[in-house]
Amino acid sequence: MSAPEVAAVVIGRNEGAHLKACLASLDGEVGRVVYVDSGSTDDSVAVGLAAGAEVVELDPALPFTAARARNAGVDALGEIGLPELIQFIDGDCTLVPSWIATARAAFATEPKLAVACGRRRERHPDASVYTRMIDREWDTPVGLARACGGDSMMRSAAFRQVGGFDPALIAGEEPDLCIRLRAAGWKVRRLDAEMTRHDAGITRFTQFWQRARRAGHAYAEGAARHGAPPEQHYAPQLRRCLLWGAALPLATLVLTLAISPWFLLLALAYPLQILRLARSRGLAEAALLTVGKIAEAQGALGYRLRRLGGRRSSLVEYK
Repeated sequence: MSAPEVAAVVIGRNEGAHLKACLASLDGEVGRVVYVDSGSTDDSVAVGLAAGAEVVELDPALPFTAARARNAGVDALGEIGLPELIQFIDGDCTLVPSWIATARAAFATEPKLAVACGRRRERHPDASVYTRMIDREWDTPVGLARACGGDSMMRSAAFRQVGGFDPALIAGEEPDLCIRLRAAGWKVRRLDAEMTRHDAGITRFTQFWQRARRAGHAYAEGAARHGAPPEQHYAPQLRRCLLWGAALPLATLVLTLAISPWFLLLALAYPLQILRLARSRGLAEAALLTVGKIAEAQGALGYRLRRLGGRRSSLVEYK
């Protein structure tokens, strides 16, 4: 059986040197490369053209989202003829050379496989506690999976069958797509293989906070769409962030002011939670995981309030 044809869709916005490295890592690995630019103000478009990629510049009149960009890349591929497989990769990542061959082999032997992903690693995991946490986050279990991340290889027929990514989602678009794929009888698999190197570049608490807010937004929107049984998508994550990030601090404040200062003791739940998590994650990560629930709750509640008011999110609509 011959190996399936593969093309790549790269998305980016002001990625600079990252994009150049990303496109270089694809050279010789895939048949075609489409780079979709979401309103960059640097030389990203010129970098894409110089690397020989087909470049698509999104209309700035519509909100930029990673989902919209990936769909536009697939549409551009389809103008000539869709390949059997599409490698999606973010512009701040580079491809591991062995990945394409490994993923193609998996698709060749599993006809109902729609998505294959591997191990994404941070390029500089020890640059900060934030990048160390993100690198750990990427290490998902090997085998059949419920979802993938932004870097993955997909079967184009399956992608088209379910309508691609939802361009309205500013976060969590990959799990949403995977839920629809699995409902249609397709499979998602995490392979035991190195896939990409990523550079999160998060070195400040404000960046961590913004990322946690986006996660909370994704939890709320994902649960609103698919949170009912049997999927229960993001429902546990949403409950945890609302408990630790909203319900507990609000209850502590209200009960303390309305009944007794003794209710301030409820706040001891936070240091106790940090100490519990520190046994496996270390004190710094444990503290960030706990405090981050407040940012997640902020994002989740913000989504719900804006949904009630019929307004769009104030979060940056791109990764």
